[in-house]
Order: sequence, then structure tokens, then C-alpha cells
Amino acid sequence: MQTDPREILKHFSPKRIIWPVLIGLGVAAWLFLKDFDAEAFRAVNWTTNSTIWFLLAIVSVVIRDWAYIVRIRVLTDNHLDWKRAFIVIMLWEFSSALAPGMMGGGFIFAIFILNREGIHMGKSITAIMNSSFLDGIFLAVMAPFVYFIASKQALFSGIHLETSFGSSIFYTFWTVYFLIVAYKLFVAYALFVNPQFIRRLLINLFSAPLLKRWKEQAIETGDQLVVASNGLKNKDRSYWLWSIGTTFVSWTARYSIVNCIIHAFHGEKELHDFVVYGKQVIMGIIILLSPTPGGSGLAEYMFTDFLGEFISKGLAPTLSILWRMLSYYPYLFIGAIILPRWIRKHIKLEKLKI
Repeated sequence: MQTDPREILKHFSPKRIIWPVLIGLGVAAWLFLKDFDAEAFRAVNWTTNSTIWFLLAIVSVVIRDWAYIVRIRVLTDNHLDWKRAFIVIMLWEFSSALAPGMMGGGFIFAIFILNREGIHMGKSITAIMNSSFLDGIFLAVMAPFVYFIASKQALFSGIHLETSFGSSIFYTFWTVYFLIVAYKLFVAYALFVNPQFIRRLLINLFSAPLLKRWKEQAIETGDQLVVASNGLKNKDRSYWLWSIGTTFVSWTARYSIVNCIIHAFHGEKELHDFVVYGKQVIMGIIILLSPTPGGSGLAEYMFTDFLGEFISKGLAPTLSILWRMLSYYPYLFIGAIILPRWIRKHIKLEKLKI
């Protein structure tokens, strides 16, 4: 695993930080100019309730991060104190914000962070792999739940399913969803049933001529699965209750941010909170396909399409930026501040704990 600080910093250069910001702001600006409605801004009636809802949006951000911090402490058997757990989560969110959706959200970098914080490599792999697994399981369970409770018509209203564009969004969602489910079932079998079989399967599969160039990565993945599986053996009920509970709390808080923002601005329009929540689950899965860092551009565009019916048309692009200012951009700026200091401090360690 890469330990040269200059090589690590190369992946987190200012250029890579500014691009997702520019992409997101650019799409939002285009949508703003396309749908600009001065009357929509004049019609905003900011009240005490609006202030309360906006403060609740900020509280949701805090709860989301707090739940992540608690979870990483649980997953590392409380080897991290609160300050170090906060730094780990901020750096992990930072690396995730710079990675396209399907790139694993800074998976390898997160393992590296934990290991440099003094966590044994095996425990680091176990913690990060289980964290990623739990996040995927949340989406795999919640997506069909909201789909059947809220209904297809409610969740996909606003994108015109009868059009080719609307139907492509619908089928894209289910395609990505079943890919997530298939991958998580694969990981579950590897973690909890037979990791050695999966390791051998990966090695044999990537020994084929067309796939041989990725054989080293396949071997590394197989080794990580075996290590993580061994690390999860004999975990008690408390470990799983806290891990699953904090996962649910963090994702629910993440999706509550938009509900609170819309409540602050939605005015006289009827608002169905569960439908708004469900739409975000759908959006979150589709955004995994985005080739841009952190889904920049696609996230802002989908916000206006999926949630525009609950907001005055001219306000949607502005609220999409407000949403990202609370849930995405802060991690870019916090990470950019923390990372150089963290690297200067931790690269001085002579050896990884293997």
C-alpha cells in the first residue's frame, strides 16, 4: 500500500478538489439560468419555522457524522478516541468526495488511514470492509422498502416515465440496484461463509488472458476478504447492534437534510416526507453511476428533476446548491485542511503494523 506522502498528496491535489466544485456549481448555474423565476424568490416567506427547519438540516449533518464516528469506533473495538475517530471520518469523507461513485468511495485510502492511526492492518481491513458492506446492505434493503411503500408513481414523479429519458432512468435504477445486491451477496458469502473459496475463484478468474492484467488486484482483494472474515468471527451481539444501528442513523440523517431544507422553503406546496426520503434513496443509487467526483453535476441535476415538484421551479437549482453546501462541499474543505498536517504527522511512523 502506498506510503510515500508525495504520492498520496498527488491524488488529493487542489486541482482535483476544485473540479467537483466547479462541475456542481456549473450545472446548478445552468439550471438556475434556464429556469430563473424572480417571482419564486420574491414569494419566499422566511419565518421562524423556516429558521428552525434550516437549523434542523445542520443538526442532521452533525448527527450523520456523529453516527459515522461512533460506528468507526465500534468497528475498531474502540481503539480510536473521539478526536482521532473524527479525523478518520473527515479524511474518509474527503477521499470519497473525490472518487466517482463506483470507485469504492476511498476504500483503500480509508484502510491506509486507520493503519497509520495505529490500528493493526487486519483490523483496519475488517473495519473498512464491514463498513462498506453495511452501507450497501442499507441501500439494498431500503430501496425496495420505499419502492413498495411509497409506490413507483410517487418515487419517479417528475421524470415522466412515459418518455424514453424517464424510462431509461427507471431501468438504470434497477440495473444499479441489482448490481449492488449481487455484489453484496458475493461479499456476504466471502465474509461469513467461505472466504478461501472466493479467494481461489478470484485468482482463477483473473488468470484468464483477457483479465490477467488485474490479477494482482484480484489477489489483494481475495486476501482482504480472508483477513476481514477472520476479523469478524466471534463478534458479539453488541458489536452488530451498534454497527447496524449507527449505519441506519447515519443514512437516515443524511437523507433528512433535504427534507429539512425543503420544509424551510416549500411554502404552500404539500410535502410528503416519506416520498422525499424515498426519492433520495433512488437518487443515491443512480448517482453511483456518475463518472464525476462525488456525483458532481449529476446530483444537482437529479435534485431538480426528482424533487422539483415540492419546490417552486425557480428555487430548485438554488436549493440543490444549498443541499450540497451542507452535505458535500464541507468535506472537501475540511479534508484539504486536515490532510497535509495528518500526513506530516503520521508518515513519520517507521513501519505499518502488520
